[in-house]
Amino acid sequence: MQSHLLGRMPDGTPVHAYTLRDPGGLSATVIQYGARLTTLEVPVAAGVRNVTLGFDALEPYLSDGAHLGAIAGRFANRIAGGRFTLDGREYRLSVNNGANTLHGGAVGFAHAVWQAEPEGETLVLTHVSPDGDQGFPGTLHCEVRYRLQGGDLVIDYEATTDAPTVVNLTNHAYFNLAGAGTVLDHSISIAADRFLPVDAALIPTGEMRPVTGTPFDLRQPTRIGDRIDADDAQLRLGGGFDHCFVLSDAPHQAPQPAVRLEAEGIVMEVLTTEPAVQFYSGNFLSGQPFAWRTGLCLETQHFPDSPNRPEFPSTELRPGAAYWSRTIYRFGRG
Repeated sequence: MQSHLLGRMPDGTPVHAYTLRDPGGLSATVIQYGARLTTLEVPVAAGVRNVTLGFDALEPYLSDGAHLGAIAGRFANRIAGGRFTLDGREYRLSVNNGANTLHGGAVGFAHAVWQAEPEGETLVLTHVSPDGDQGFPGTLHCEVRYRLQGGDLVIDYEATTDAPTVVNLTNHAYFNLAGAGTVLDHSISIAADRFLPVDAALIPTGEMRPVTGTPFDLRQPTRIGDRIDADDAQLRLGGGFDHCFVLSDAPHQAPQPAVRLEAEGIVMEVLTTEPAVQFYSGNFLSGQPFAWRTGLCLETQHFPDSPNRPEFPSTELRPGAAYWSRTIYRFGRG
């Protein structure tokens, strides 16, 4: 593992970048700011290809509103109305997406400088979110571990709390397996027979709708461009895909196959312990250097707005318990 000083925060706090490599040629660079995955280079016939969107300097990340490569938390995705009730008490959160809370609020985990410590071939990043941070209760101790293993990028998430709270962590990397252009020619399959319809604010309605007979039936490999602009009310609301796909009714003890993505000779498989994956097709990307639909996200997570939906798998975390999840990105030749 190699590291170097990437830059300094406005208050002078140093931010380092760490590069992990495996013998097969896969490499990943992670920075302390937001515990972000900034590059992921995959072996191809002509050498290596970077398959994630990111910057090579710190400054652009400080004004990045797209959460490029970041750990999203304390609660990934949306919480309706920026509020939820836990044990009879209502908590009001930082709102940063209209009236809603997105990815933990205005100053979520994507904007924290995480502590970093190499442990052999694993990069361990830690962050303490104090009680009341962005309105969330409890002091949350978080740990994210990145490692490369036999062509896999493995990300482990752990958290503990000193008071009842809610937690939902994910990585917000934007993938483009072609390394350039849009993702419309990518082939995708998602092992989900249900998805969560949303309202105009992209908040789940509470329904778990079968994908059968809809553009969301991605159980077989499907070219993204063949579905993304279909005449469908849900696709119009999201400007494309920005929906949670239901993988299971509860988390798994071991990672299960969730997604297969293929383009330009690279296959990426996503395995996860999480019960859902948010497929976001980069519909709100704009400008330079990352234009509309030039990257897609596959955010393994619990369901959006779970704190307000008792019918969804619980995201509650209580003292004495531990939050843990694992997601694997596995690469091969197409």
